Amino acid sequence: MSPYRGGVDPADLDERQLVNELESVHRTRHETLLHGSPAALDAHNSRMVALEGEYLRRHPQRITAPGRTRAGARARVLQMPAQSASAE
Repeated sequence: MSPYRGGVDPADLDERQLVNELESVHRTRHETLLHGSPAALDAHNSRMVALEGEYLRRHPQRITAPGRTRAGARARVLQMPAQSASAE
């Protein structure tokens, strides 16, 4: 059972429902962070963690994009052209 105590337990959602719930929680994240009450933000955090945890449990071997790893991020920084000291 998930630590989230509101709504349907993510383990009980089928794959499409889980993805839909993840899309919804990610879509509403910014507004909740900026304008939600502390209780709303706590509930949002709990739901997001529960949904993401369930997704990762179901997909432990998901494909990881090389640019979304530490090594990929470091390589990206090394490839950036040097910015000039003055913006004249």
